[in-house]
Amino acid sequence: MQKSLFKLTMLATFVLGISACSGDNKTTDDSAASSDAKAAKTLLYCSEGSPAGFDPAQYTSGTDFDASAFPIYNGLVEFKRAETEIQPGLAESWDISEDGKTYTFNLRKGVKFGTTDYFTPTRDFNADDIVFTLERITDPDFEFNKAYPAEFPYSVGMGLPDIISNIEKVDDYTVKITLSETNAPFLQNLAMPFAYIGSAEYADQLLASGNAADINTKPVGTGPFVFTSYQKDAQIRYTKNPDYWNKDDIYIDNLVFVITKDSAVRAQKVQAGECHVSAYPKPAEIESVKKSGKATVLDQPGFNVGYVGYNVEKPQLSDLKVRQALDMAINKDAIINAVYQSEGLKATNPMPPTQWGYDESLKDAPYDVEKAKALIKEAGADNLSINLWYMPVQRPYNPNAKLMAEMLQADWAKIGVDTKLVTYEWGEYLKRAAKGEPDVILAGWTGDNGDPDNWLGSLLSCDAVGGNNYSRWCNKDFDNLVTNARQINNQDERVSEYEQAQQIFKEQLPWTTMAHSVVTVFTAPNVVDYKISPLGSIRFDGVKVE
Repeated sequence: MQKSLFKLTMLATFVLGISACSGDNKTTDDSAASSDAKAAKTLLYCSEGSPAGFDPAQYTSGTDFDASAFPIYNGLVEFKRAETEIQPGLAESWDISEDGKTYTFNLRKGVKFGTTDYFTPTRDFNADDIVFTLERITDPDFEFNKAYPAEFPYSVGMGLPDIISNIEKVDDYTVKITLSETNAPFLQNLAMPFAYIGSAEYADQLLASGNAADINTKPVGTGPFVFTSYQKDAQIRYTKNPDYWNKDDIYIDNLVFVITKDSAVRAQKVQAGECHVSAYPKPAEIESVKKSGKATVLDQPGFNVGYVGYNVEKPQLSDLKVRQALDMAINKDAIINAVYQSEGLKATNPMPPTQWGYDESLKDAPYDVEKAKALIKEAGADNLSINLWYMPVQRPYNPNAKLMAEMLQADWAKIGVDTKLVTYEWGEYLKRAAKGEPDVILAGWTGDNGDPDNWLGSLLSCDAVGGNNYSRWCNKDFDNLVTNARQINNQDERVSEYEQAQQIFKEQLPWTTMAHSVVTVFTAPNVVDYKISPLGSIRFDGVKVE
């Protein structure tokens, strides 16, 4: 224990530059440096990959949100830590009209934006920041979007540009949002990290200087931490926001993301006292850490799904018989046993059983190699050749994508399908996937807001093509059901629509659903009150290092 604490102190000293050491006529008082490091509470998080950027509006990946939204920004409303229930954020309260179309938000006063070496705010957070953020993600002709064109896949995939008809600043601390139609999950959607609030004053400064793109590399928010530096594939540094409005909930002075792509190395670092928190381990590493007794193992059933997505715009995969053949040729039980071991549950639907609206009547087609061969022949696809993309990082819904890809390749070879395996750096992988480059892709999802629309709408709707709908599947009957369900406030009536949508999904097979995983996090023994989020986020509010 003493050795672990010493290593943590010295690593914090090194990573944060608390002590300066060089060979050229410089000396360091090591004892003073160590004392400073102990006085400042530092948490080192071994993260699984580099973020694509720090503007959460542009991204859909947990890797990006963990590094941007949660440490740096706040939402109008937010999810309670480790829950799916909404709580006030930058809005202290809100009112909803009887027809469900007008939301009036009463904003929190005295909230400060973080001060950085590239921006010093001259005013507190106010309604202008809400208007800037929401107009930016819903209006392609918004002035800032002309200077820095960006895609907003979450906003577009949820149809927010069409649903939000007006954003009105009533006064400095009141904002009224009017919808074109009732949207049952609207508040939950606003609590998601893509809608977290940026600074209109900072945006104006960037526009004036011709540096609008800096919003993605030099972030400014009202959150618990202030961004200080980033070295790709190495580390991200943050310091506590001294003016944070909810500072009593933040016990960490310095936060460092130590980017460590190899899950085995992450596990070793936590056990050696070189990281405080690590996520996304492989099953074998979980057993090893449990046996070592050198770290705390936290786990809970995951609110997620891992899947094999078929790009239906590709000619060879547009034929349902081909998709059915590929699906029936997958030995799902063998893959789940190898990839997830005891940490996975076979998935039948495009959302987990714990999500309300889940259709329990659906069943997988049986594993049947001979039937799959016959379907391939009926489709005239005897010489089928496809590429299969697999993720370069561990995710909660797939701890070992490469192994899964290799096993799929072997399964499909049994029915005469030639499969080439492809991968890219994580940010590039997601960008290319959104453009429709893969034939078949390994992907997955962790629920963001506890609503069925977050699965069926965000991942499979026509609006989500070009965003999170990597299968590029657009079925009008399915889409109408999901769209109608958004406009119904009665949950039982919404369930009926969602069950019908899931039945269409299962008939048309844009995916083979693979597994729902158990989510596991390792923490050092001196980490107190870290909680696993059912929504997959890595958050450090409320966490202590003793």
